[in-house]
Amino acid sequence: MGDWVDVGSASDCAPGSCIEAVVGESIVVVVNVDGMFFAMDGICAHQGGPLSKGVLSGCTLTCPWHGWQYNVETGQQLLSDTIRQTVYRARESGGTIQIQLPNP
Repeated sequence: MGDWVDVGSASDCAPGSCIEAVVGESIVVVVNVDGMFFAMDGICAHQGGPLSKGVLSGCTLTCPWHGWQYNVETGQQLLSDTIRQTVYRARESGGTIQIQLPNP
């Protein structure tokens, strides 16, 4: 796997909340599910809605534009077997949220 990149402060992403991060040319949504961080492509596959502005309930993130829902652990869209967001490994290190980039 690739390098770990700092994307924000853990204090800015309380349990049950989301933040947006720009990593290179990608927009990523980072969520906190009961103290565990998950990250995935932050642009909804439907019509490009900002997933960081969505509602998180457990491991389900709902896009604010049209209600598409995703499992934040897997990136899977909940009503389709074929639609899946890119997911990134995420962790907290010293109060900082980090995501692991794929190898180029």
